[in-house]
Amino acid sequence: MKQFWDERYAEKEFVYGTMPNQFLAEQLLKLKAGSILLPCEGEGRNAVFAANNGWHVTAFDFSNEGLNKANLLAKQNGVSIDYLIGDASVINFENNSFDVIALIYAHFPVAIRASIHKRMFNWLKPGGTLVLEAFNPSQLKNTSGGPKDINMLYTEGMLAQDFDTLKVIHSVTHDIVLNEGKFHNGLASVVQFVGKK
Repeated sequence: MKQFWDERYAEKEFVYGTMPNQFLAEQLLKLKAGSILLPCEGEGRNAVFAANNGWHVTAFDFSNEGLNKANLLAKQNGVSIDYLIGDASVINFENNSFDVIALIYAHFPVAIRASIHKRMFNWLKPGGTLVLEAFNPSQLKNTSGGPKDINMLYTEGMLAQDFDTLKVIHSVTHDIVLNEGKFHNGLASVVQFVGKK
């Protein structure tokens, strides 16, 4: 998988665009800026948006090419982000470290998904917020991106189980139109989730 993402992000253009995910942007603007973690952050569009809005940003991905693009985008925007190379299944942070954790199209295999999600709960500060947008199983009929393995697509019930220790603030499944570069473009079936620790 690392090779796949390195090859995708090695393209000169930002393949998921340079604008933030719309749902994440809406949620962050409701919150007081603090510390945010962005796992599987790719080319840095969400990290740079957060930094531009006063957040102290930590992000990671296992793609070196993603890191290079993210640092370029940060430099172009005159902001600083702390971008690490790491795998979500093994990277670790201190408990109670972040005010927000944002999982934007961070799809994990079923064998490790729940355990990764549980660890992220531990990294959230008390009162912290988790924001998630991901494709749901109905996305298989669309051509706007995402895994083609139904086991890597998320439902509200699955997220409620994984994050059963969070207070659910928002949990919705619906169709949206994505305009996030060439690989997230068109009608998409997504699940959106916000929970508070």
